[in-house]
Amino acid sequence: MATSIGEKKKVVVVGGGVGGTYISKLLEDHADVSLIDEKQYFEITWASLRTMVEPAVAERSLINHRDFLHKTNIIASTAVDIDGKQVVTAQGHSVPYDYLVIATGHANSTGYTKTEKIKHYQTEYEKIKSANSILVVGGGPTGVELAAEIIVDFPDKKITLVHRGARLLEFIGEKAGKKALDWLVSKKVEVLLGQSVNLNSASGGVHSTSSGEKIHADCHFLCTGSPLGSSWLKKTILKDCLDEQGRLMVDANMRVKGHDNIFAIGDITDIPEIKQAYAAKSHASVAAPNLKILMKGKEVKKLSTYSPAKPIALVSLGRREGILQVMCFTLSGRIPGKIKSGDLFIGKTRTDIGLQP
Repeated sequence: MATSIGEKKKVVVVGGGVGGTYISKLLEDHADVSLIDEKQYFEITWASLRTMVEPAVAERSLINHRDFLHKTNIIASTAVDIDGKQVVTAQGHSVPYDYLVIATGHANSTGYTKTEKIKHYQTEYEKIKSANSILVVGGGPTGVELAAEIIVDFPDKKITLVHRGARLLEFIGEKAGKKALDWLVSKKVEVLLGQSVNLNSASGGVHSTSSGEKIHADCHFLCTGSPLGSSWLKKTILKDCLDEQGRLMVDANMRVKGHDNIFAIGDITDIPEIKQAYAAKSHASVAAPNLKILMKGKEVKKLSTYSPAKPIALVSLGRREGILQVMCFTLSGRIPGKIKSGDLFIGKTRTDIGLQP
């Protein structure tokens, strides 16, 4: 798109998660940045499970975009189409761009405003508080961390975790999964592996597993992950840039393959690494300076490259303990807990975007 001499280039960022908000912050002093996000706030998502047992945490973990993106044009809407010059929103508005960044991560449609999201967490808290028995479906990091948060804050609750896999935390090593299992069992959480639950077939609060076991639960939480936020791209100019999993294929400079002015960052990329927030932030830290180079008309050979993150995972187990895996090394207990489980990096994340902890 034509831009007058001296006029700032237009950068449109789609998606207001970690990658999208961080790159908007890095670029807003250097470009005319527009952030398109379906919600009005940025959420520190890895604190969401703590918020379900302590809703007051949401006052710090939910941050209105306008509270820290002072020069970015915030467009609270969903992107539905892209062509070579503009992004079209659900309201039919066209947002022109010189450069585009796709950072839509995983789909999450709960809560358009911060107030709505806080009410959602308050409702979840009341549901947990009033229940005597709770079913958690899914033994990945979300299911394990939620079960841990509940049993630490409400030790008298009867919690059952059902996971269709052979072990917990399958995205990392076996030792980490075994340590998570041992910790949960030590807290009297019942863990059923190799089984699934049809939540739609419950009768009178009783759920049946694929093995025929009966589980009584006053409430349940589905923790099996959310779909990638890429389905909308299948009818855009980027439809041929999606791999079989629906991820955008990017080059080492974080540009979508075949498009010199379109970048992708975060979980939506096909980069072979564990999909975590710190990786999305690292993507933004490479894409932002590359965008600055391109906007200044400098040589492409000066662009920075990104190397896939090493396999590092940190899973919290309540407020004081956790599990850390770095490469093949696994550690559990209070030391990993001190790294993450206390404040869940909320203070650090707020400081990184220019706010008080």
